Amino acid sequence: MSELVLSEIEQGVLTLTFNRPERLNAWTEEMGRRYFDLLEQADADPEVRAIVVTGAGKGFCAGADFQTLTALQSGEYTAVPDKRPNTFPISLRKPVVAAVNGACAGLGMVHALVCDVVFTAADAKWTTAFARRGLIAEYGLSWLIPRLAGQARAMDLLLSGRTFTGQEAYELGLASRAVPGDGVLAEAVAYARELAAFSSPASMAVMKRQIWGDWNETLDAAHSTAIRLMLESFGRPDFAEGVASFMERRPPRFPPL
Repeated sequence: MSELVLSEIEQGVLTLTFNRPERLNAWTEEMGRRYFDLLEQADADPEVRAIVVTGAGKGFCAGADFQTLTALQSGEYTAVPDKRPNTFPISLRKPVVAAVNGACAGLGMVHALVCDVVFTAADAKWTTAFARRGLIAEYGLSWLIPRLAGQARAMDLLLSGRTFTGQEAYELGLASRAVPGDGVLAEAVAYARELAAFSSPASMAVMKRQIWGDWNETLDAAHSTAIRLMLESFGRPDFAEGVASFMERRPPRFPPL
């Protein structure tokens, strides 16, 4: 199981790599369990300040493995599902950056969009795929895509199940950046290292909770919560260090979570 997701940490950034390249990193319960275990460990590890997720070979994640789908269809599926939902990365305190290097389909698209920041190769192939498999918008995509791209575009992508490029994913608002060629992982890691070096871990944890949580709040409610959180932040060492590093014109030395 350990080989299904590769793990490497450097300069405060943990890079996790889905490692089933011969299957375009198609999702299995075993791979998912290992991935979530590593995310959970990273969230508790003070050395990890940001996480990058990518795929080995030519794919990011081509969706659920067809052997799993066949077993579900025949009623022979016996694996015990992980209790952690596919939206698990949202619950972490640390930022998760997706580096979509290739095929990103179905469940793979879910795992890209529940990351906090998405980088994609401009020529990566994206698709929701569900309508073309007789399935539905799974694991919260019907909630995520309208908020990221708008209802009309969500209807198009979900109803048609058409394939589109990473460049279009960026233009639709599903990705933060579209990177030409094979440089997506390098750019995502460089971005994550900048977060690890210059952004307060406590601030990022609170902001992540605000951004994911405030989608269903009114502006007044979000404003009131922000005032409370701001007052709390004044008492943290991160605030004192942030001001001191700015005044002294030096890189910050923020404490770990």
